[in-house]
Amino acid sequence: MWIVTLLLFIFILGVIVLVHEFGHFIWAKIFKVHIYEFSIGMGPKLFSKKGKDKIDYSIRAFPIGGFVSMAGEVYADDDKVKKEDLMCNKPWYARTMILLAGVINNFILALLLLFVYALIWGATPTEPIVGEVLDNYPAAQAGLMAGDEIVKINGQKVSSWDAAQLVLVYKNDKSYTEFEVLHKDGTTDILKITPATEADAETGEERSVFGFSVVTDVKKGFLPSLKFAFAKFGSVFDSMKLTIKGLFTGKISLNSLSGPVGIYQVVDQGAKLGVSYIIYLIAFLSINVGFINVLPFPAFDGGRVLFIIIEKIKGSPINAKIENAFHTIGFLLLMALMIYITYRDILNLFIK
Repeated sequence: MWIVTLLLFIFILGVIVLVHEFGHFIWAKIFKVHIYEFSIGMGPKLFSKKGKDKIDYSIRAFPIGGFVSMAGEVYADDDKVKKEDLMCNKPWYARTMILLAGVINNFILALLLLFVYALIWGATPTEPIVGEVLDNYPAAQAGLMAGDEIVKINGQKVSSWDAAQLVLVYKNDKSYTEFEVLHKDGTTDILKITPATEADAETGEERSVFGFSVVTDVKKGFLPSLKFAFAKFGSVFDSMKLTIKGLFTGKISLNSLSGPVGIYQVVDQGAKLGVSYIIYLIAFLSINVGFINVLPFPAFDGGRVLFIIIEKIKGSPINAKIENAFHTIGFLLLMALMIYITYRDILNLFIK
């Protein structure tokens, strides 16, 4: 039922946002920054209660974000608050820690969930090592063998299967895909493989098929699970770097990005796959949220840290109005991008 999917969607985003914002919140309290509000969600307030610490704790209508409203985030903006309690008057390291704490929390959450996932359901390899190669398919005909490690695809180095899959969806004007592989005997080969086209057994849609799979040996235990958590974290992180690179180089289209509507669809599909998939999805999205927020773009946490770094190098504070203008412009650009992506997601719902 759609109501179950909606509640699960709100729960997943709520957990990720709560963990992120709690990072900002707790470190702001540690460094004694005056806090006005701690909010989960954006838009109109649905619920709000003032705590004993005189902070408003709120839940807002749209579960697509949250915030910790602090005094003096960019400049001294409240003469009713002690100057030493304004964030802008705190040492550079305190401001940096407060800003990065949300990202750090997201990464810690992801690592913990990936560890739990592997501990319960087992750890699978993340390296792009070939498992089975099907006879009479393009991969076998080109000379790909079981045990080969895929080193590069179309000249792009790949260190994980996640990255390899992402590179395979890059624009490729050639009829073939170029794989650089490392054989078990230590020799390397460059294989040009033209994928076959066949219909999907369930949907009937045509898809490109190379005819090989990756190693899926499952290991259980504390150490394999711990290793998997860090390896998978690094794998997803690398994929995010490739995505950003692909967007700037034009190899990945903006149309391939998903917003809240697209995530809702993924949650809907994931709900049918069980708890294991939901745990993995929360970890995956938490890494994504952390990665995006650490980017040095105005309005992101990373963008605010960038201004602190510039201030440190410059040796004097940056004009507060200029910094605020940059963050405002950055926020408006992000909102415009979000509207566009949401529009595309809704359009895809009707096209499908």
